[in-house]
Amino acid sequence: MTTAFYAPPSAVHGRRLVLPPEEARHATRALRHGPGDEILVVDGEGARHRVRLDQLGEEKTVGTILGTEHDAGEPPYELTVGLGLLKKRSRFETVLEKAVELGAARLVPLRTRYTEAASLRRERSERILRAALKQSGRSRLPRLDAPVPLEDLVEEVRNGGSFDRSFLAHRRHRHPADPSLASALSGTDRAPRLLVLIGPEGGFSEEEVARAEAAGATVVALGPRRLRTETAALTAASAVMLAFS
Repeated sequence: MTTAFYAPPSAVHGRRLVLPPEEARHATRALRHGPGDEILVVDGEGARHRVRLDQLGEEKTVGTILGTEHDAGEPPYELTVGLGLLKKRSRFETVLEKAVELGAARLVPLRTRYTEAASLRRERSERILRAALKQSGRSRLPRLDAPVPLEDLVEEVRNGGSFDRSFLAHRRHRHPADPSLASALSGTDRAPRLLVLIGPEGGFSEEEVARAEAAGATVVALGPRRLRTETAALTAASAVMLAFS
């Protein structure tokens, strides 16, 4: 699959599309496209355009839209991943990139009892999401929330309006019979709105687990071994993708 370019909806004027300067430079310098070449352009809101390049320049590249697909590459579910902020930003950024590839629609950085980091680099994170969007063949850019306390997402679970099913990944030695995420997903209706909560390096506290469970989240296991946070997040996203593939 050809890697796409990114241009927001505001770049489209009728059948005319103007690539942002960064994308224009990539098209002309790195890929050496010329007039008449066709490229794919995604807008991050569900449209994927097939575009013929007409006018090329490093600051302004203009093309004609030949056709448009809607929701190309998008999964039949809406997955929110709530992930505890990590001390090493590079590891959190890896999750951002791979979660796009695996179909996440919303990413929520969480502050929890054991969170050691308090922020993320917003501009850099959004660049990572856009790059993953273009590479993965998707057409919708996942929403990246500002960091929030875990209780904010638990409240969304409690209110019942945001998610059809909610899961919290946690290893409980006193509850070895907690279902795996894969088994908990079986029988889920098509096109559901799903939430998966993943803790930071220290995991969730027992109090946090109890509050989420009382709000309606299902506590699930991700296998017999202890996983790093980023591995757990991608294991969960993969399980959801496979359940609905």
